Order: sequence, then C-alpha cells, then structure tokens
Amino acid sequence: MDRIIVRGGERLEGTIPIGGAKNSVLKLMAATTLAEGDYLFHNVPRISDVAWMAELLETMGMTVGWVGDHDLSIGHGPDLVPEAPYELVEKMRASIVVLGPLLARYGRATVAMPGGDDFGSRPIDMHLQSLEDLGAVIEAEHGNIVASTDGLRGAAILLEFPSVGATENALMAAVLAKGTTTIDNAAREPEIADLAALLNRMGGNVVGAGTSTITIEGADRLEAVEHTVVPDRIEAASYLAAVGVAGGEVILEGARHDHMAILCQKLGQMGMRISPDTNGIWAMCRKRLTSIDISTLPYPGLATDYLPLCVAMLAAADGVGIVTENLFAGRFKYVDELARMGADIRTESHHAVVRGVDRLSGAPVRCHDIRAGAALLVAGLGAEGETVLSDVHHIDRGYDDIVAKLSAVGASIVRRDD
Repeated sequence: MDRIIVRGGERLEGTIPIGGAKNSVLKLMAATTLAEGDYLFHNVPRISDVAWMAELLETMGMTVGWVGDHDLSIGHGPDLVPEAPYELVEKMRASIVVLGPLLARYGRATVAMPGGDDFGSRPIDMHLQSLEDLGAVIEAEHGNIVASTDGLRGAAILLEFPSVGATENALMAAVLAKGTTTIDNAAREPEIADLAALLNRMGGNVVGAGTSTITIEGADRLEAVEHTVVPDRIEAASYLAAVGVAGGEVILEGARHDHMAILCQKLGQMGMRISPDTNGIWAMCRKRLTSIDISTLPYPGLATDYLPLCVAMLAAADGVGIVTENLFAGRFKYVDELARMGADIRTESHHAVVRGVDRLSGAPVRCHDIRAGAALLVAGLGAEGETVLSDVHHIDRGYDDIVAKLSAVGASIVRRDD
C-alpha cells in the first residue's frame, strides 16, 4: 500500500505548474460520445479518474490513448455500445454524465447507479428530471438507470438547485435535441463554460454558460474537435493552502485568479498576499495566518472542495474560525484525522468550530476522499515531525504527481510503496 510521508517545517519557494481540471476533463471526455471522429485534448492531468473514464469509454467501444505527457486522443467509431457497467461507474460519481450525451446520440442508454467519494448522499433526481423534461423515458432496472427516447425535444428546464452534474447532463443532452432548451438556475462554474466551449467548437449552439441561464439551440449533428482543458482551480487552491500553512512564495503557473476570486479574497483576509500574475497566480505567506469564518456556497461562492483545505489552514491559524458546509452532508469525516495531529475542532451537523493551535504534530493519518487527503497533506507541511498518509489512492484520483510538484518547491515529502 502506497504512503506519502511529509516532514513539516520547510518553506515553499518556486513555481508550481497547474494542470487541467479534473472536474472538467471527465465531462469533456463524456461529451466525445456525442459525435464520431477523432478528438485531441490538451492539458489533461494524469490522474486515476481520467484513467477510469478512459476505461469506461473503451468498454463502450471507443479508443483512448496518450499521445504526449498531457495530450489525450479519443476515437469514436461507428460501433459504440451505449452502456456504462457498474464495475466502472461505481468508482466515480462523474460517470453519470455519460447518460445525457448517450441518450441524445443513440436514443438509449444504460448506466449503473454512480459511486464516488464517501461524504454524504448526493441524489441524481435533478439529472433524471432534466432528461425527462427533454422527452426521455427513464426506468430503474437491477441497479441500472435505463433511459430511452424517440427523439429529445427542447424544453424549459428549471433546476431546484444549481447542480453542476445536472447542468452538464442537461446541456449535453440538449445540444442534439430538436428546438430550443433553456436551463434556469444553472450551475455557473468555470467547468460548465469549458464544456460549453467544447460543444460550440463541435458545432453546437450554446449561449450563457457561466451564468444562471443557459440557452441551447439543438444542432443536427456535431463533429470531433481539438480542445485545451481549463486549469484546475481546486488543484491551485490546494497549493495556495500549502503556502498558507508552510509559508513561502510561489507562482501557480497557469492558474486563473478570476476562477477563484472568493477563495483568494478569504485567504487575503487570513493574512496571505495573493494576486494575478502574467503566468498565473502569485502567492506569499510570511506569518502565521489569522482565523476567519467560512461558508460554502454554489459558484461563485466558496466551493465545497475548498473546505477541507480551509479547515487544515484554520487548524494552525491564530484564533477561532466557524466553518459552515451548506452543500453536502458528511463532509467532516477527515476532522478525526486532523485531531490525531493535534487540531482542536468540534463539529455539529454542518458546522465546525476550529480553534487554531500553535503547531500541529505529525502523526499517521488516513485519507477518506480526494480533498480530505490533500488537506491532511497540507496540514503535514506545517506540522512538527513526520506525518504519514495512508490510502493515498484517493489523492491520486485528483492530483497529478502532487509529491513531485511540492518537492520541487522545497517540501520535505516522499512517496513509498511498502
């Protein structure tokens, strides 16, 4: 079992390259089921989730392969089987987004109920309702979602909540539906705009992505294209948190300050100095952080994926911070692991009270999910002594060689396969 071993006390100095967004590339890969041909994606992170999505596409009859360090080719031939089996879908929740494009392209799709990270229930009712609004018939059979249609038709879709996945599924289904579709209360994340940019390049007609109302005029056909994946704002946030805890000065090469403005504002309030740079984002931290209160909200608010990183920062900050998770239940499971490192955190329902300690203490800890694992790693960078992270396969799902990137800027960090 692989482990990551971190020894705290080293300041971070240098440049860290930010890769393509995990939360975008998986949906871009799903969109390749909409049209036959050869696709080429640039700035693709080499992470487990990309490998699993590639395997899912190959299972359906597509070809996927690396043509460079971070370039991914996908071939969609005439013999695709629109079925996503349980053994692959259960590995990651993002697999559910193949449902919309498969249904639009083939008129039928069978997709196993999704799995993913273990931090609370995230029902897919809005995904299914959106597809039904477009004319799909959906049934549940033996743990599978079975969808069919005699032709999707444009519709007015109103989401109860600005769900990213539901917006993406509806968007990819509507791009081939007959007529006009509007998605109101749509998710506004940069990854939605990236997906829309791909669909438009393929021949779609999508207007308003990145706002709360998206309008799609159905296209008769789409074609394969080349596309560059938007930078990963969550990866960038993880390295900002690392600088906040360990101290130092870095350039996050390729990061987009405008995609994470609220987080940068919050970290500024805690005492960091952060600004846009010609190459990405510049960040510096020369003193112990100051605690603030933090609440998650849909974009452009503070992302739920940022929260474990923020809690790790508050655990070593000066003062008391109140953290509120408004989006997902069960997202505080990593708190017990931080407590093993000496953190003083009390949780109740969707709130956590974090009382900063002078110095965390290295300890053996276990990663429960992707972002919790990153948060524990960040905490270890500022802890006294050695922190040993197990179950680091969770980190591999969302981070492309995080150990090498941190080591290159001065962190004392190694990975071992025992």
